[in-house]
Amino acid sequence: MIATLGRARNVAALLDRLALQSRLPACVVLSMESAEDAPPARAHPFPLIQLFGPRGSCQQRNRALDRLPPDIDLVLFLDDDYVPSRRLIAGLVHFFVTFPAIAGASGRLLADGIIGPGISPKAAVALVEAEDARNEQPSLSVSAPHPGLYGCNMAYRRTAIGDVRFDENLPLYGWQEDIDFGGHINGPLVYTDAFYGVHCGEKSGRERNGRRLGYSQIANPWYLRRKGTMPAGFARRLILRSLAANGVRLLRPEPWIDRKGRMIGNWLAVRDILLRRVHPRRILEL
Repeated sequence: MIATLGRARNVAALLDRLALQSRLPACVVLSMESAEDAPPARAHPFPLIQLFGPRGSCQQRNRALDRLPPDIDLVLFLDDDYVPSRRLIAGLVHFFVTFPAIAGASGRLLADGIIGPGISPKAAVALVEAEDARNEQPSLSVSAPHPGLYGCNMAYRRTAIGDVRFDENLPLYGWQEDIDFGGHINGPLVYTDAFYGVHCGEKSGRERNGRRLGYSQIANPWYLRRKGTMPAGFARRLILRSLAANGVRLLRPEPWIDRKGRMIGNWLAVRDILLRRVHPRRILEL
C-alpha cells in the first residue's frame, strides 16, 4: 500500500516497478488526497484500488488498511519514492514463511536519499538492477528486535496488525508514525536482507515548512514517549540529535533543508514542553 501526495510521476514509476516483480502483489492500494495525486490511467497486472480523502500519512494509511481485501495475509507499506528490487515481494514472502514468529520486517536499503539531496529515480533503478544481477539469492539475515520499522518499506503480518491503526494525532507528514505503529504490534519487529530497494528521498511533496517539521522533531517523540510506544532512551536520542543537527548546520545549511525554520520549530516545542501544552497537532497552527 502506498500513501502519496503530489508525486504522480513517482507513483507511476513505482507501479511500473511492481509490475516487473517476479511475484506480483495480490493487490496495490493507493491512498491519495485528490485525483491530481493519481498516476496516469493504464493497465497493471494486479488489482489497483485508489482511495481519496484528507491528507496526512497516518490518515491515508488508515484508509488503505480499512479497504484491504480480506484475503491479504502480508501488508507491505512503501513510500511513493521507493524503488524496489524485482524480487522484493518474493523475498519478503519467503522471509515470513521462513520465520513464522516474526510480526514485521523492513528490508535492506541499498541507498537512502532522505539524508542528502535525494537520489534520482534513474540512479535508483541502476543501483537496484545491479544488485539484482549479482545477488540472486538474498540473505535471510535477521536483526535483533527493534522498537519499530522504517516506514519507506515495512511489511507486517495482517494478523499482527489486527485493529491497530496509525495515530492521527500525528498530522501531515506524521513524524515517527512508523515507530508508534510498531509499538502497538505484538511480536518481534526486525530488519533483514531478504528484500531490498532504494529510498530516493524525493523532496517534492514533503513538509517544506521548517517550523512545522522542527516542532514535530521534538513534540512527536515527547508525545510517543508519554504514550508508551517509544522507549524513553530512543525518544531522548531523537530529540537531542535533532537539536544538535539543526544547531550545528544553522550557519551553513544544506540547500534542501530549512535549518533555521527547523531550529525555530525545535525551540517552540521545547517552550511548549515547559509550558505543558506540547502536542503534535500544534503544527497545524504554525
